[in-house]
Order: sequence, then structure tokens, then C-alpha cells
Amino acid sequence: MKRGDQDGVLPLLAVVEHGSFRAAASALGVTPSAVSQSVKLLEERIGVPLLTRTTRSVGLTQAGRVFVDRVRPAMAEVSDTLASIREFGERPSGLLRINAPRIAYPVMFEPILPAFLDAYPDVKVEVFLDDGLADIVRDGFDAGIRLGQMVAPDMIARALTPPSRMVVFASPDYLAALGTPQTPDDLVHHRCINFRRPTQKTIYHWRFIEEGEDRHVPVSGVVTVNDPNAKMHAALAGLGLAYEVGPIVQPHLNRGDLVQVLEDHLPDVPGFHIYYPGRAQIMLKLRVFIDFAVTTLRKSKTQQQIP
Repeated sequence: MKRGDQDGVLPLLAVVEHGSFRAAASALGVTPSAVSQSVKLLEERIGVPLLTRTTRSVGLTQAGRVFVDRVRPAMAEVSDTLASIREFGERPSGLLRINAPRIAYPVMFEPILPAFLDAYPDVKVEVFLDDGLADIVRDGFDAGIRLGQMVAPDMIARALTPPSRMVVFASPDYLAALGTPQTPDDLVHHRCINFRRPTQKTIYHWRFIEEGEDRHVPVSGVVTVNDPNAKMHAALAGLGLAYEVGPIVQPHLNRGDLVQVLEDHLPDVPGFHIYYPGRAQIMLKLRVFIDFAVTTLRKSKTQQQIP
């Protein structure tokens, strides 16, 4: 690209955005004649007219529309890149709003928030716990967290935790009184703690793997909840078997408060992912949070695996 090839591009885009040379000049802080001259020189270099001019309006020619449609995203990307580079000299600050399901808090936030806030004292974090499928853009969140990476096409997702295994569990007293199921079919003889999905309002069917095939098993019991913490408390109280993501239950399994069953029949599921709008520029406060979370959670996972 020769020097000067980009001259006039920004004035042209300003004219298209604001609808007139005068308004474009005001936005750019120059005179209307300067804007007009820049666009005219650009047209001369390209060799085709880009604007149609009348005494009352300014519009794009066919060539101008093609040119603007191609150039506008490229210029926006350059602007975003420059803004991102400038952030290297800045200090992360401001309110970081994150939407997350309730089960994410003990796994995702408890291990990292104290150290993160110490490392970045100018950042404040709001964690909004919500088991529904929130529209993070509409609701004003900077990012969301979801189990798995299935997010809208215009979002970017990044893994924060590795895949984990589902767990069926119960209290030692429950198993002592009613026995330990050996296969998913044995669940028909047990009390199970059902979970009602907050969004679909349907009862969650437990998923198992048998001979390499998925199998979804409806279970019955005397308790149904719509909150993962309530499910855990019900199991601790001996009200039945429950089904949950492994890391949520692991502290209780380690202490012996709960006992895992049907280990050989349970599927692996994707880990927690953070997702945010798929724009070229990611806010500094969000970028440092993601990097900090990935590093801290991976370190924690490695330490847990050391015998």
C-alpha cells in the first residue's frame, strides 16, 4: 500500500455516517471544505466517484457502497486494535458484571475472587447468580459463565475448567438403610432427588452411559428442587440419591459426608466456559479476569492431582 492510500477514507466514512459534509466536518473537528477535498482526492486516486452530491443530500454510488462495505469493518478493526494496545499502559478498573449459574460459584469464584481482588484493587466484581439462560448483552453483563461451550454464534467462549464427570451420590445413612444401586435400572427401587430446570420448567432426566450409548433415565422420589444447593442439602439430610456435576460434590465426597455410586455408568461433561460478545476489542478488566481465572484454576487442578 502506497503512502497516502488511506487518506480520505475516514472523512468518507464520516460523511456516510452523519449524512452531510457539514456534519462530518463537525464530528472530525475540521472544515467542510477540508472533508470535501479529502473525499475528492480519494475518488481521483481510485478512479471512480464514490458519492453522489446534490444541493440537498449526499449519497453513495454503487462503487461507493461496495467500497464502504469493505472498508468499514477493516477500519473498525484497526480502531479496536489501537484501543487494545493503548490498554497496555492502563490499569484495569471499573465494575465487572458476570452472570453465572449457582453451581459455578463454589467452583469458579470462591477459589479466585480473594486473590483477584488483591491483584486488581481498582476492579469491582458483581456476580449475578442465575440458572436461566440470560441475554448478557440486553441485561448489561460484561460476560457470562455456562457449563459447556454452547453459546450464541455472536459470542466468544473460552474454557476455564477442564471437563468433569457427573456424580450420583447419597448420604452414608441413606445407603446403609436402603442399599447401594449397582446399575441405573436399580434406581427404580430408590428415592431420588429430582431437579426442575429453571428455564424449561421440566424435570431433569439423569444421563448415563451404557455400552457406549447415551441413556436418559427418569427417576422418582419424594423431593423435587430447582436449586443445586437445595439438592445438596437434601442429599446430606438422607432424603435420597442426587445427580450433579463432580466438582460441586467433591468436597463432600472427600469428607465422607456423601458417597458416590454408579461410577462406571456416568458421562463426562464439558467444563465451565466464560463467554462474551464477539467483538474485536475485549475490555481490559475482563481480559485480566479471564487470564487470572484460567491460570489459578489450572494451578489448583494440578495441585489436586499431586499425590
